[in-house]
Amino acid sequence: MFISEKQIEIRYAETDQMGVVYHANYIVWCEIGRTQIVKDLGYEYAQLERDGYVAPVLDLSIQYKKSMRYGQVATVRTWIEEHDRLRTTYGYEILHEDGSVAATAKSLHTLINKETFRPVPLRKIDPAWDAKYAEVARIKREK
Repeated sequence: MFISEKQIEIRYAETDQMGVVYHANYIVWCEIGRTQIVKDLGYEYAQLERDGYVAPVLDLSIQYKKSMRYGQVATVRTWIEEHDRLRTTYGYEILHEDGSVAATAKSLHTLINKETFRPVPLRKIDPAWDAKYAEVARIKREK
């Protein structure tokens, strides 16, 4: 299983009055992690968009374990949890500098044509990218 890592310096604007990271910012960090794993695997999400495709979120779950604060550095670990014909599930851990878990999450995405809003298999757009996702996915599916 391939795991991508991205460090994020927690900015003051990401916190509430108590200096604790506002819960919605963890979702933004997951998106940063998702973009990073695509890049680390050798692909470019922006190219998909230029080609007329987007990957909307179908489902998102997040579990908050231990709050983070202004001035800390968060590490977002991202992996491909599962990948099939039309959907990809990404897994995430957001860690404190000491390695303790601040949050865990999963997001489910599908590729759609921007004009028709119809789902499109990744293998029809980029067979190599599809094969790479299948190779590194934590949960393997028979094709």
